Amino acid sequence: MDSTQTVSESAVRAARELRVLISRLRRRFLEASDSHELTPSQMSVLSRLKKRGDSTASDLATAERVRPQAVAATLAVLDERGFVERHTDPADRRRQVVSLTRAGRDLLDDRGQAGQEWLSAALQEHFTEAERATVLDALAILERLTSE
Repeated sequence: MDSTQTVSESAVRAARELRVLISRLRRRFLEASDSHELTPSQMSVLSRLKKRGDSTASDLATAERVRPQAVAATLAVLDERGFVERHTDPADRRRQVVSLTRAGRDLLDDRGQAGQEWLSAALQEHFTEAERATVLDALAILERLTSE
């Protein structure tokens, strides 16, 4: 955006309300699912491993925008809980690669399913068919935010 342009009050209000709503929805998703008492940082690393596949601790630290020591501590907990495993990188035997275990993958799948079930039931219970159609229309518009 050009620095000489001002942001409309409606844009500021929409941004604020959307941010608050996303935060509330995130909390509700967490409440709906059993996260085995994992922290948001630990869940984020697991999700990133599921999405990207095997990664080094350094790559995870960069992607999570945290210090390598923080990722090392996170991985230690996840390894201890059986959600990740480490193995030597066949291309560079000095490096270790981290991957999800079956337990880690199952945790993410179960958690996603629980959140999906909660949200589907809430949309069914609290909104009419017309309101759900409006939500779908709004989501299609909001999707443009992620395509820029």
